[in-house]
Amino acid sequence: MRQFDYPLIAIILTTTLLQGCVGAVLVGGTAAGGTVAHDRRTMKANMDDSAIEFELASQLSNDQELKAHTNVSATSYNAVLLLTGQAESSAYRDRYVALSQQITKLKRVVDEIEIAPDATLSEISSDSYVTSKVKLSLFDVQLPDFDPSRVKVITEKGSVYLMGLVTTVEADAVVQKVRYVKGVKRVVKVFEYVKEPVRE
Repeated sequence: MRQFDYPLIAIILTTTLLQGCVGAVLVGGTAAGGTVAHDRRTMKANMDDSAIEFELASQLSNDQELKAHTNVSATSYNAVLLLTGQAESSAYRDRYVALSQQITKLKRVVDEIEIAPDATLSEISSDSYVTSKVKLSLFDVQLPDFDPSRVKVITEKGSVYLMGLVTTVEADAVVQKVRYVKGVKRVVKVFEYVKEPVRE
């Protein structure tokens, strides 16, 4: 696979993580407290998602051939695992999906792996920027009780994937907002839907 300048990647990722922390502080007062207070997932489901991602990473570390021929990001939300990125061939993509499906506690795997060369540093940087702009745009969604932190945003080569537990009204409003963010080429909903709250 393509060799990258890993120190530069580390800087990009660190910047993205710091931006995520700032968002959590703005929404919830503190990063950890805000996440727990506003997340529609149960605490157990939240912990299970972390365990799912860790288990896949652990299994992948035991398959160095697959790791060398794929460039995949795995994101679990409420036991739905989204796979984005690139594989050198359909055989490697299928192996990655099959490996993912062996993980316990998963409800389903959403395969969005592309058969293509690895994303370039320029594409990685652009995706990070688009993700930041999309997250910021969610603060402009004008719905009662809507919480932007409940939407997880993943960007891969301009395709924006949206995960979270939302109502159908929230989902429609979010997509309508995100699709007009500059740099977004495609919006893919990976939402799970909850009932509309009963209002007096």
